[in-house]
Amino acid sequence: MRLSDELAVVSTVDVFTPVVDSPFDYGRIAAINSLSDIYAMGARPVSAVSVAAFPDTRLPLAVLTEILRGLIAGAADCGVPVVGGHTVKSPEPLFGLAVTGIAHPDRLVIKGGARAGDVLVLTKPLGIGVLTTALKNERLAPEGVARVTELMLTPNDRAAAVMVRHGVHAATDITGFGLLGHLLEMARGADLSAELHWPAIPILDEARTLAEAGVFPGGARNNLKACLEQTRIDPALAEWQSLLLADPQTSGGLLIAFPPERLDAALAELSAQGIVARHIGRMLEPDETGIRVMVTR
Repeated sequence: MRLSDELAVVSTVDVFTPVVDSPFDYGRIAAINSLSDIYAMGARPVSAVSVAAFPDTRLPLAVLTEILRGLIAGAADCGVPVVGGHTVKSPEPLFGLAVTGIAHPDRLVIKGGARAGDVLVLTKPLGIGVLTTALKNERLAPEGVARVTELMLTPNDRAAAVMVRHGVHAATDITGFGLLGHLLEMARGADLSAELHWPAIPILDEARTLAEAGVFPGGARNNLKACLEQTRIDPALAEWQSLLLADPQTSGGLLIAFPPERLDAALAELSAQGIVARHIGRMLEPDETGIRVMVTR
C-alpha cells in the first residue's frame, strides 16, 4: 500500500507446523520463514504480530512458552519487534508471524518483474523438505539435523540487501511450492519462459542420498504434478531429480532475476557475505507453445 511518494507499507502472514523437534528452534524458524516474504520484496520488516494455534490438551503449556520464546527471539535476531499476537486452540501446532514492512514504492521488488535475458540466482540449496521428512521418520543423522536447522535459521536479509544493490528485476522466496512452482509464478507474472540447468542447482548433500532412496514429503509429488503441464524436464534426469526441484522448502532461499551484466558482481558480494549462491538459469522469451520452464542436464 502506497502511503506517499516515498513510503509504501507491505504486509504478509505465514504459519506452518513443526519441522524440528526443539520447540524453541521451531519458533525461531517460524519467525525467520515469515520474514522472508518481506525480504523478497526488497522491503524492511519493522514489526510483527505472532499468529499461534496450539493443542493445549495434547501438549504442556511449557511447550507453547518455548515456541513463543523462539518466535520472539528469531524476529529479534533480525531487528524486528513482536508487538502483539493471537493464540487459538487447534488439533496441531501452527505458528508464524504477521509482518509489516516498509519500502520506497518505486523500489519494491515484485515476482513478475523479470525480463528476457535475466539470469537466475538461488541463495540456498534445495532439499530442506527431504531432510525434515527424514527427521520426522528418524532417518536423519544428528549432523544432518544440525545442518538443516542452521540453514532454516539463516535469514534472507543479507541476500535481499545484495539483490537490491545490484539492480534486481524480480525475486521470490522458495517455500511450499518448491523451486519449480515459484519459478513458474515468476514466469507467468512476466509472460516469459525460463531455463534451469540441473548441474548448477545447489542440493544439500544428505538430500541427494535420501532422495535417491525415495524420501520425499508428499507435497513434492503434488507440486511436481501441478507444474508438469508447463514444464519440460530432460528425460535423462531421474525421477528423484525432478522431485527435488518440486521439494517444498521451509525458510528456503531467494530466487533472484538479475540483469546479466550484474551477475558477477552480485555473486561476488553474496559470497563475501557468506551466502552460497549459484547461477542456475535464465529467463527467456516464450516460444509458440507458451510459457514454460525447461530443465536441462
